[in-house]
Amino acid sequence: MWKEFKTFVMRGNVLDLAVGIIIGAAFGKIVSSFVSDILTPVLSLALGKVDFSNLFFALNGESYATLEEAKKAGVATVNYGLFMNIVLDFLIVAFAVFMIVRAANKVKGEPAPVTPNTKECPECLSVIPLKARKCAQCGSPQP
Repeated sequence: MWKEFKTFVMRGNVLDLAVGIIIGAAFGKIVSSFVSDILTPVLSLALGKVDFSNLFFALNGESYATLEEAKKAGVATVNYGLFMNIVLDFLIVAFAVFMIVRAANKVKGEPAPVTPNTKECPECLSVIPLKARKCAQCGSPQP
């Protein structure tokens, strides 16, 4: 069982997947930091000093100055500002992945057209080599 597990883990696609997940997690942290530490403050300044992480409304109908204050009071809140930050994270990651896939597709190029090397016999419909002069199955002459 150990040998079978080792063979499974050492296959190329499993290792590639593991590397992809690790790099993806690290990239996600970088993007989250970019959104929360750089992009959101700039957008907040442009929108009149609004802190996205502090945009919420309390479900009890009362008003609280900050999200921390509402949480200390034990009030249920809808944190739409934090949700906006996560949506920005997702959009940036999705755009970055799109650009990577787009660049990889350009490098890879168009696949070469496949030329067939077999044909179908018109009499018996079996598959025969393209250069065959007679069908191996039915013996009919090929054009």
